[in-house]
Amino acid sequence: MPQTPVNKTVPLRPIKWYQMLATTKGRQEAGVFLIEGDRAIRQIIEICPDEITEIMTKEELAPVYSDYPRREVTEGQFRRICLTKTPQGPIAVVRIPRGIYSDLLPKSSGGRVLLLEDIQDPGNVGTLIRSAAAFDYAGVVLSEKCADPLSPKCIQSTAGSILSLWIRRTPHYLELVKKLKESGYSLIVAALEGTDKPSVLHSKDSLLLALGNEAAGPSPGLMDMADYKVRIAITQSKAESLNVAICGAICIYLSARQ
Repeated sequence: MPQTPVNKTVPLRPIKWYQMLATTKGRQEAGVFLIEGDRAIRQIIEICPDEITEIMTKEELAPVYSDYPRREVTEGQFRRICLTKTPQGPIAVVRIPRGIYSDLLPKSSGGRVLLLEDIQDPGNVGTLIRSAAAFDYAGVVLSEKCADPLSPKCIQSTAGSILSLWIRRTPHYLELVKKLKESGYSLIVAALEGTDKPSVLHSKDSLLLALGNEAAGPSPGLMDMADYKVRIAITQSKAESLNVAICGAICIYLSARQ
């Protein structure tokens, strides 16, 4: 059950405090971020119920929320706080995962890890995190130039799966790549100039799958470290390339096949 007792009084913070959580600085100073929508919040309750500190609502809540402190707000206040143009149910205040902005790997990194290098669209980042979680990846490493995984659009795109795996966002991501390779991980980079077949994706027990920037692709430094360079073949006369989130989802699926 959640650590916070049901009768705990919610601090009467100004609405501006919640609005500040839309910024990276605001989230890091407060140590929390926002998740909006019934389905996404229920996913958090299923995975990490103790990480929710407060529920904000403008209407009656379902029994699943009864163990959490609740703050009732007006329609106008709710719209000022919500992450989307069309509000989608309650909003949860959630603790920021430990170590997310550090360059230290967890003690157990798991079997499959996703690496995102300079992917700047938060929708793409969120979709890739969600895809990795859906196919049982253990963690995601992001370069510092990637969109913040706790930004509102990214959180919306993860659909509640943000706490389903460990995340590290750091300027020293290539050092983490080196450490993982030294631990036995195979680095497979998805690239337009790749020459390896996608079949290598489901032949590795310890896999680090890397995707590069939407426009520039993987950096030369990352390509130099690659054990394999995979290209997803498409009909280029009909489509020049794939969106990075679509390419990543295909590679993630192939890597999870038995």
